[in-house]
Amino acid sequence: MKAGPFEWPPGALALVAGLFGACVGSFLNVCIYRIPKDRSIVWPGSRCPACGGAIAWYDNIPIVSWLALRARCRTCGAPISPRYVLVESLVAILWAGLAWMHGWSPMFWLGAVAVAGLTLATFVDLDEMYIPDRVSLGGIVVGLVAAWLWPELHDADRRWVALARSALGAAVGAGTLWALACIGERIFGQEAMGMGDVKLMGAIGACFGWPAVLFTFLTSSLSGAVVGLSLVALRRRQLRSAIPFGPFLALGATLWLLGGRNWWDLYIGMLTRWRI
Repeated sequence: MKAGPFEWPPGALALVAGLFGACVGSFLNVCIYRIPKDRSIVWPGSRCPACGGAIAWYDNIPIVSWLALRARCRTCGAPISPRYVLVESLVAILWAGLAWMHGWSPMFWLGAVAVAGLTLATFVDLDEMYIPDRVSLGGIVVGLVAAWLWPELHDADRRWVALARSALGAAVGAGTLWALACIGERIFGQEAMGMGDVKLMGAIGACFGWPAVLFTFLTSSLSGAVVGLSLVALRRRQLRSAIPFGPFLALGATLWLLGGRNWWDLYIGMLTRWRI
């Protein structure tokens, strides 16, 4: 079908969104490094962690500069971690996928913000075993505001209905993990889940509703169990060793954004037919 005069072809949308996503990923690298150290994410500009030298703008182009410099600092020759280009590429690909699926719709903008937050939460959790409140609590605020601005995100035609559904999603998300954390602590005699995970699930519920919470919980639990047992089998972890759960929550929420809602609707449809 031919695009109208004010419509973007899906390929062009994905390309533009991917380019902006790479730039956002570059900024997220700064956040991932500085937030746990309680440093400003704005000032000073990007610097080499090894020599402290300022990085010129032409050496700070997402993905391209890392490849052009062959993953080494121009000033001191210290290696640049592949994580930088991984984060930039990951956000670029996810933003491109969202644009391809949703165009410049409210779902794209909410999903783009969510992907940025989930990426930040994932890598900080991997490094530091905690999730910043500015991601989790900030995500709850974003979800509530988005519900008020775009009620259709929660299949509602009135703002108050959408806001109530967003709040319900936050309560179901945070409440579910909080209850599991309490049960796990009683069973194992130690903290089973951090409050950062609880608040992050609340943010997922606020943004996408309680169905997304159930989907995220199932997929994150399954993927977490597979990875955890694999690490135990490879003798990389003990059975009771702590592993960050935030990345698995981020994976589940991202899968929801990239088609999980369709799978959920299919599942509900199958349940309805079986009842009949």
